[in-house]
Parts: sequence; C-alpha cells; structure tokens
Amino acid sequence: MPQRVVIIVQARMGSTRLPGKVLKPILGKPMLELQLERLQRSKRTDQIVLAIPDSAKEQALLEFAQRLPDIKIFQGSEEDVLARYYGAAKAANADIIVRITSDCPLIEPDLIDRCIESFLAKDFDYVSNVHRRTYPRGLDTEVFSFQALELAFREAHALPDREHVTPFIWRQPDRFSMFDVIAEQDYSHLRWTVDTPEDFELICWIYGQLYPQKPDFSYEDALELVLRYPQWQGHNVHIQQKHYGQ
Repeated sequence: MPQRVVIIVQARMGSTRLPGKVLKPILGKPMLELQLERLQRSKRTDQIVLAIPDSAKEQALLEFAQRLPDIKIFQGSEEDVLARYYGAAKAANADIIVRITSDCPLIEPDLIDRCIESFLAKDFDYVSNVHRRTYPRGLDTEVFSFQALELAFREAHALPDREHVTPFIWRQPDRFSMFDVIAEQDYSHLRWTVDTPEDFELICWIYGQLYPQKPDFSYEDALELVLRYPQWQGHNVHIQQKHYGQ
C-alpha cells in the first residue's frame, strides 16, 4: 500500500522580530499564501496541513486558512509544537511527514520531492537538508516517519524538544537512521527565511522580480537573480539566526 505523505506547515501570528509576518502582503497576497502555492507544486505529497495554535490570537490566521479549499487546518497547543505536529499528522493519517515552517516563502517543491525520494529510497527514519547545510537558509525541509514522530511525542520531555519538534529524533543517530540531502554547490551563506524587516524586504524584491512573469519560478531562478545583485545578497547577512534552545 502506498505511504501517505503529508506536508505539515507550522504557522502562528506571533513573532518577536516581525509580528504577523505570515500574513504580511507581497504583491497583494499574504506571504503564507505564496508559500502554500509553492508547496502545492510538490509531486510527491498527498496533502498539506496548516498546523496553527488554538488561541484567540490566531483568529486572523484561522480565517485566512479557512478561505483555502485545498488546505487542511489543524489547531493545537501553542507552546507544545511537537504535540501540535503529532495531532496534525494523526488527523491527516500521515505515514510520512514533511516539516515546513511558515517563514520560508521561497521553499522549493522540487527539493521537497528530492528529500521525499531520498527518504523512500532507503527507508530512512529522518531526511533533511538542514544539518549539513548547503542550500540557502529558508529552503529548510525535514522528512520523517510517523513512527519517529510518535516516539518523540511520547518520550520527549525537555521543553526545547517540545518546542522544536525534531531535535529528539536528530539528536539520536544511534536510534534513528538519517540522511542529509546536499546541493552541488554550497549557498548556505544566503538567507532566504523571514524573521526581520530586512529579510522581508529581500523576499519582496525577489518576488517582485520573478513572480509577475513566472509565478512558478524555481530555486534556480531565484538563485540566478540574487547572484546578479551583490547588494541584495548582503542585504540581511548581519541577521543572527535563533537556534535550537534559544
């Protein structure tokens, strides 16, 4: 029987450095809507679930999501993101989970499919492009089994493990089989995630240059564009990324 592959996107309105960023408009559309458009181009996934906190603070996000007919909504704990992920995966009958965060509006569907194919090729427990980083930050993709997620949900107790979903898995290579998906050339110095106004400005510029003529622009299109403009490559390099445990 084919395994059911589900993308789960964790999203919330709260952000200390750029509040409400997921619904900030780019070319007249909320940033999250543009990301979901890209995710829907994945050829190896069966469903997309938006996992949002069950909090009154998320009403605008909930109303946005309810307007998207092809996106399933799951509401769960605001602080225990691991529990929210587990609940979303169980509700969607997922065998394989693709973890995406909502601050990655340039997420690449072909790369997601490559990660899924790598996962399936050797029956790994966990595949990602984030631990041996060669792609720009903002193309982060993690693929793992429901069984691994369930073990994490049942056994992880440390607060950082509950907040960040996958550390319980990737910190135990003796227990879970893993694989790193890497690029032919290292562009990990590029920052394409959105945490700050500078990050958002860069993403707006990339979309403004590419999306009107080619809504399904690729990672290669974005990379070629950014490499032509050194001032934009360096626009947000000073931003410090928050890491696990912070």
